[in-house]
Amino acid sequence: MSEDQITGNKGEWSEIYVFFKLLANGVLHAADSELKKIDEIYYPIIKIIREEIRGNWEYYRNSVIRVVNGETNETVVKLPVEEFENNAVRLLEEIRGSSARAFAIPLIETFMNSIEVYAIKANPQEKRDITIMVHDLGTGVDPTLGFSIKSQLGSPSTLLNASRSTNFIYKIEGAGLSDELIEEINNINTKSKIRDRLHKIEEIGGDLKFIKAENETFELNLKLIDSRMAEIISEILLDFFRGKGSKIYDLIELIKERNPCSFILDHSHPFYEYKIKNLLSDIALGMIPTAVWDGLIDATGGIIIVREDGEVLCYHIYNKNEFQDFLLKNLKLETSSSSRHDYGKIYEENSEYYFKLNLQIRFIK
Repeated sequence: MSEDQITGNKGEWSEIYVFFKLLANGVLHAADSELKKIDEIYYPIIKIIREEIRGNWEYYRNSVIRVVNGETNETVVKLPVEEFENNAVRLLEEIRGSSARAFAIPLIETFMNSIEVYAIKANPQEKRDITIMVHDLGTGVDPTLGFSIKSQLGSPSTLLNASRSTNFIYKIEGAGLSDELIEEINNINTKSKIRDRLHKIEEIGGDLKFIKAENETFELNLKLIDSRMAEIISEILLDFFRGKGSKIYDLIELIKERNPCSFILDHSHPFYEYKIKNLLSDIALGMIPTAVWDGLIDATGGIIIVREDGEVLCYHIYNKNEFQDFLLKNLKLETSSSSRHDYGKIYEENSEYYFKLNLQIRFIK
């Protein structure tokens, strides 16, 4: 494999697939909460915009595809729509057929280069994966929207990647911890070692009281979304690491029964469900733990999903309810590497004992 060849995993190549597929189809259809196409809700595509190393390019979709230099407004190439249809089909076959973690697709790369595309991701610094100008049939305007892309063609995508910034800190209270006992607990090395360490702490009378998120920016981001959000996530994490469930929906049901925030639930207000839905959609549309979240959406259009059958559908911010329901039903918590992210062991500070748990969120399929 040449060092200069473009390589990517299935999720990364899916971004190019979406680019080809949308220009081929000419429309982007919305999805319902079950990821089924809503025939009557769609957005005609005017153009797709890419920021490339060699300049900014605009791909106008009409009877042909025009590739236009975004700085000079010069049309550099015109291609039949069928070229994009054929390459979308070929790329889908290559993605499905590969078993490698990262791989090159020379024929696709040749076509990409012919239309001034030299990288898989247009701008790796942005939450958005693709920028599209669509015609809004409801309002008659032509907004330019950014979408995040998630693919079901490879391994399930993450919504929130684990890092030390997604650690939550708990103080251990009520346990008579000696150096020997701490060493014994920290040396538990079973397949479910974090769960087993937690069980041992609770078995000896220890109670984990949430203190804060390890990263102050992340904690403040959570509080911006909701003043009780960090506390709610800390309770959900405890249930997950205790082995009580992994799906977000199931974990919300557990926390509703316990009601740690003492909300008045007599009138069936969905406090926990509503707050978690807002968190998930904010993460999907722009919030990251290490950057100050001002509430402004980077993925201004929403999220695009590549289904296993190759269908490309979107959750637009206009159909927010379906989008949030989809996230709630299709996400789970996941155990990340405790050694890499430095959590899951008892440690001491100022004669007090603490324990960290880590948040990582992944799509179920």
